[in-house]
Amino acid sequence: MTLSDTTNPSEAPALRGLFEPFEVKSLSLRNRFAMAPMTRGFSPEGIPGPDVAEYYRRRAAGGVGLIVTEGTYIPDPAAGPQTRVPRIYGDESLSGWKAVVDAVHAEGGSIIPQLWHLGVERGNSPRLNPDVQTVSPSGLALDGTPLGREFTTADLDVLRQAWVDAAINAKNTGFDGLELHGAHGYLLDEFLWARTNVRTDGYGGSLEARTRFPAEVVAAIRAAVGEDFAIVYRFSQWKSGNYDAKIAQGPQELERILTPLVDAGVDVLHASTRRHWEPAFADLEGEDGTRGLAGWTKKVTGVPTITVGSVGLDTEFTTAFSGDPDAAVTGLDKLEAQYEDGEFDLVAIGRALLADPQWVEKVRTGRTDEHVAFTAEHRINLT
Repeated sequence: MTLSDTTNPSEAPALRGLFEPFEVKSLSLRNRFAMAPMTRGFSPEGIPGPDVAEYYRRRAAGGVGLIVTEGTYIPDPAAGPQTRVPRIYGDESLSGWKAVVDAVHAEGGSIIPQLWHLGVERGNSPRLNPDVQTVSPSGLALDGTPLGREFTTADLDVLRQAWVDAAINAKNTGFDGLELHGAHGYLLDEFLWARTNVRTDGYGGSLEARTRFPAEVVAAIRAAVGEDFAIVYRFSQWKSGNYDAKIAQGPQELERILTPLVDAGVDVLHASTRRHWEPAFADLEGEDGTRGLAGWTKKVTGVPTITVGSVGLDTEFTTAFSGDPDAAVTGLDKLEAQYEDGEFDLVAIGRALLADPQWVEKVRTGRTDEHVAFTAEHRINLT
């Protein structure tokens, strides 16, 4: 049975399961629907204002169980290029985030910040701290050309502490946990990917060596925030502008990458894909060739996973900021089938929630025919 066959989610076993509570450490969620992190640039000088609090409050009021905030810069001067992206440091920014947290909690939702450092993706012409040079594992852009400079070992010690400071700020602000952005070709992912990590010290070379620094960041955060504060780690195969990229060529390599992160203290893995239904390793035979990235993540690690990627829409999110961003509403039959097969524990919704803050509540009450399609207007008016 699919959602299109029913007017009540309680009649569809998979959907009913998605409305069950979920708990892991400090995360106690009313359901298994999450709001995916989506960068907006609505925080002048890095300070989330009342409009940002209202933006997240509306999604919590619409039934979302867990909100993952847009990426928020950690306290490193080379973390990112934009002045309007929120920061997770500084009294004014943290005060703004406290108002966001309180607004979401008042609606019964839970919220975690996504801690973000862009690494080489900061580029050569940043608006924020333009006098600070861009840094990355090997001083290489995603296309392999030189950009900025390579981290020294001393740099890594400072950088590790910046992640820790951001995590402590998140906990002290009242967030329910945190997410590390280790996907899409940003800093932590640059260590994992062979093209952007050609280091010859202990942080480059083998898969295990390339995983070393991200795992050290996780371990340092775990030591700082304690055992009960939930840590989510977002990773991906694809990179910005390179959608065929892979950090793992098969399930065995995926296990070698993710196991050190889990051992270091990750509680939930957020497997970022452009289309949640696509197989992670399509060249495998039988059922293995149909399992999605979240499904493989859960299979090789045993930890809870979040799936994401064009849920409820007919085009991938990369079209959202192109000339033709419109996406039509689709059913959830593929999502239901994956959940029934045990491929994921939570599902993150992106553009569908930008267009329709009541998206989750409409699913719960069987009003999916009222879902709002994503259009160019929602690209501009992100309220």
